[in-house]
Amino acid sequence: MTDVTMQDGCTRKSWISAAVIGLVVALFALGGHKGIVAALLLGLLATGLLGSLFIWLSCAPVPKLGERSPISRLTPSVEGEVPAVPEHAPAAPAPLMSAPAEAPEAKAETAPEPAPAAEKAEETTPAAAPAAVADENEGGSQPVALAQPRSGSADNLKEIKGVGPKLESLLHELGIYHFDQIAGWSSAEVAWMDENLKGFRGRVSRDDWIGQARILAAGGETEFSKRVEDGEVY
Repeated sequence: MTDVTMQDGCTRKSWISAAVIGLVVALFALGGHKGIVAALLLGLLATGLLGSLFIWLSCAPVPKLGERSPISRLTPSVEGEVPAVPEHAPAAPAPLMSAPAEAPEAKAETAPEPAPAAEKAEETTPAAAPAAVADENEGGSQPVALAQPRSGSADNLKEIKGVGPKLESLLHELGIYHFDQIAGWSSAEVAWMDENLKGFRGRVSRDDWIGQARILAAGGETEFSKRVEDGEVY
């Protein structure tokens, strides 16, 4: 169900409720010997005021996350361009990655006469590589985004358990429209999405989006996707 359809349904229900209350007001006015014209005017006035109030209270659009300044840096990059790096991405990996390259030189210099200090340096140098990899995985990398859905039609991402209407809208803002995009995410991209889905952190890993997306991208279906297609969810 699209956001437009949900908005129309909410507006329709609000006016119906207001009309019912307006009819009750008109009947009470007739019972109070106010006259038919006065009763109709009171009923119409009550319907108009209550309808506007219900729409304002129940159907006001929820502000999109993309309109708030904390999310502005999550604007999806167009496919083919270099994805924007988040401001909080660690800058440490670049210097740390150079440590393994220096190890062969140290080993070559100390090979003729292995001193205790050289052996200690050789033992501690390889540990720098895992630290650099850990820092890189912690920040992750933003998945490649699409400017618009392929063929003008996006997949129903709500068939993935854990993706509701609001989260689907946020994924569209990040340029994610199809199951095969999610199915192809690397561990670094999953880490980036888990960190940057404001209000839904960790949802990608916790609900196994990758496994579900691979089944749906291959044309299969899951128990949850069947319920979505049957209208039992959302």
